[in-house]
Amino acid sequence: MTLVQMQPRSANATPVRRTVADTMDAAAPQVCDDMTIEVALSVMDSARTGHLLVCDNDGLCTGLATHAQLAALRDSPAYTDRVQLRDILGNRGPFTSPVTTMTEAEHAMRSRRLDALPVVDEHGSALGVLALVG
Repeated sequence: MTLVQMQPRSANATPVRRTVADTMDAAAPQVCDDMTIEVALSVMDSARTGHLLVCDNDGLCTGLATHAQLAALRDSPAYTDRVQLRDILGNRGPFTSPVTTMTEAEHAMRSRRLDALPVVDEHGSALGVLALVG
């Protein structure tokens, strides 16, 4: 039999609500949307990351590019060395806010089958990336 030591819990204790800001990777590499696919893959390899935050010329986040997404495009018959990130991202989003709870963010990511999600401020500037583990 193993004894487990329990700590008393106050009747007034409220559970800690973690937010996206508590767990996001603020050091995610950011690149401009005019970067070519080949250069973006090289940046990912150098940074040893599987994704890049993509921003427009005004510094607003336009989306997230993943290594798998870019590698598949590069290996497709339609690929040319002139394809830029802005050509493949389409519409802006999806994004999350740093004040979103982790429960809400995880639910949104799982329902959309996303492994990572850009975190943006109220102006649309990239703050980091929230990535699901496991």
